[in-house]
Amino acid sequence: MRYVFFGSKDSPFAQIILDGLSKAGFPPAAAFQDAKAPLDADYLKSLKADFFLVASFGKILKKEILGIPPRGAIGVHPSLLPKYRGPSPIQSTILNNEKETGVTLFLIDEKVDHGPILANSKLQIADSDTYETLLKKLAKVSIGLILETIPKWLKGEIEPQVQNESQATYTRKFIAEGAKVDLKNEDPKQVWLKIRALNPEPGTFTILKLKSGKELRLKLLEADFDGKKLNLEKVQPEGKKAMSYVAFLNGYQTKINNL
Repeated sequence: MRYVFFGSKDSPFAQIILDGLSKAGFPPAAAFQDAKAPLDADYLKSLKADFFLVASFGKILKKEILGIPPRGAIGVHPSLLPKYRGPSPIQSTILNNEKETGVTLFLIDEKVDHGPILANSKLQIADSDTYETLLKKLAKVSIGLILETIPKWLKGEIEPQVQNESQATYTRKFIAEGAKVDLKNEDPKQVWLKIRALNPEPGTFTILKLKSGKELRLKLLEADFDGKKLNLEKVQPEGKKAMSYVAFLNGYQTKINNL
């Protein structure tokens, strides 16, 4: 298994996979971890890799790059393709209150998360899962799936399966404004899902009105939902350290109008 790894140094998903493969005795011949850096095609050819492995790299590889390794470029995507293509599959899965997700290995082509599938592995989502916990679980699943699947692919034992376009769904990149919630008027279940899905980035928050006339931006870090009521557990007032919601109430309740 001689391969080149492409995965952003800023992506925990990519880094867990790279570290896990290396510890399992399958380190890459080279690793590219900066999507902004130019890719030298001659250098890539000199590595004589059987395949490229791409996990959360943050850059679409051009056709001439994809064509270098004889066994192609294999993408590692944290969803059950063709569902949740694009940049935010883990967040979107939680926001949509899915009970199941997984990891897919597929042959990369020039379209986003579009190529034929080599293998996938399913994973159940717990109500306690957040973006960070689910990411770690999916990264660990990815390591096992890679180690199991790639040797079979290299031996010609796997027939890639074309994705069903009629089942394809797409995700978008979340921005700060999309993580804003209204604790009084928004469905508490949706607020709970946003708290689980959109932390640490862009970070779920609400705006509280102070009696002084100013506004307070309050990050909502952890919460529980009992089926009817949202119970905030951990918050962070702007400019302050994270604290329990009880501690926040003790310090701010008399200063806020709309709590």
